[in-house]
Amino acid sequence: MKADEIHERVAQQFPGKISGFNGEAKDPYFQVGPEAIVDVCRYLRDEADLKFEILSDLTALDFPKENKIQIVYHLYSYMPQHQIVLKVDLSREDPRIATLEKVWKVANWLEREVFDLFGVFFEGHSDLRRIMLPEDWVGHPLRKDYVEQEEYDGISTEREPLVREVLR
Repeated sequence: MKADEIHERVAQQFPGKISGFNGEAKDPYFQVGPEAIVDVCRYLRDEADLKFEILSDLTALDFPKENKIQIVYHLYSYMPQHQIVLKVDLSREDPRIATLEKVWKVANWLEREVFDLFGVFFEGHSDLRRIMLPEDWVGHPLRKDYVEQEEYDGISTEREPLVREVLR
């Protein structure tokens, strides 16, 4: 099924919750209202001719000038062999969205990574804690306004410049 057909089906099923379709992008996408993300994803997974059984990626983008963090979901279906990207905009001040753990189990680790690096809270998540950084790390390093600590646990976070000797 083509991306525009997928978009049309979802937009009909969830009036007022879907917007911003871009079928010309390398990975076609549309926007989903944050309150509808779980229902939209269940629909995409469970509909027989859509059958998006794979959440292949979940990440985030930080747009400080627009005061938003955008969550990006890449979905794939093996049998019909189609794909679509969903985007959800959240406020930077308090970025919260429902977990997709009960839709796709892989969301557990992907959401933990986004929580750790961007500070997005996935409500209802079974184990929302840092996955890459220590629990007492300050801040979220992939936010554009992040300022790295000068040291952590008594160890400098400053990196020495890489110096290579020229071999003759």
